[in-house]
Amino acid sequence: MAPPLEHGTHTSGPTRRSLLAGVAAVGALGAAGCSRVATASSTEGGELLDRLKAAGVVRLGIAGEIPFGYIDTNGELTGEAPELARAIFKRLGVDKVQPVPTEFGSLIPGLNSQQFDVVAAGMYVTPERCEQVIFADPDYQMPDAFVVRKGNPMGLRDYKDAFAKKARIATGTGYAQIEHAVEAGYRRGDILIVPDQVAGLNAVEAGRVDFFTATAVTSRLVVRTSSKTEATKAFTPIVDGKPQLAGGAFAFRPNETKLRDAFNAELHKLKKSGEVFRILRPFGFSRTEMTEMTAKELCGGGTGG
Repeated sequence: MAPPLEHGTHTSGPTRRSLLAGVAAVGALGAAGCSRVATASSTEGGELLDRLKAAGVVRLGIAGEIPFGYIDTNGELTGEAPELARAIFKRLGVDKVQPVPTEFGSLIPGLNSQQFDVVAAGMYVTPERCEQVIFADPDYQMPDAFVVRKGNPMGLRDYKDAFAKKARIATGTGYAQIEHAVEAGYRRGDILIVPDQVAGLNAVEAGRVDFFTATAVTSRLVVRTSSKTEATKAFTPIVDGKPQLAGGAFAFRPNETKLRDAFNAELHKLKKSGEVFRILRPFGFSRTEMTEMTAKELCGGGTGG
């Protein structure tokens, strides 16, 4: 995500206060979300789905990012992934979702160490991640966009253009945009890594960098309350020399194929009915960001497909 990057509120869009509150609330709820979870099973396909049904609750790993998964100003869990998770897990016989906030870069380690049951953070499906977890099929596809100063004084359009113009770059911890920038020529050491989208916006406003890169929906949302910045036109990044849209999806532990497959079956029903778009639309997603891509395609032959 950019990985997914930031996460949106409802149709009116997030204010700066709501963005900050969403991130700040992560720490406040962290302790509440760290209770013991069901352990993994050696049974083929895993037993977690049965255990979740029996318990009536599923623990969702989130990264406090708008619009993907975050705690709102009322202290409630929301975002495109948690709201979609509510709908799907209810169909699977699990009525309650519980947030377990962590940093984006800790989502996969946290999942595999059983701190929570599923990653619900709009995480991009990449071959590297597919070696560590298994993914449901993407619930959205997403181009990138930049947050730049008002008027886009450097005329930045994409990574290659930005690198040629020696534009100073920032992005978030663990974001897929790091690799997109490296592919265009940036050295990792030259990329300013910030904890979240608010810090990225602040870096641009303060002139510490020329642009902050994130998903298109994140960039659109985070600049809404800023008079000093704007989002560039969305573009498709280059991956392994080819244009490639990213896809965000839920992640599961590698042995929990039974849960992943059941989740996928309900996800596809909701896609067909148009319910996925209805759920994601309030968080800034458009119809062009709906997708029929599969995890297998994006894993590129990795084990997580």
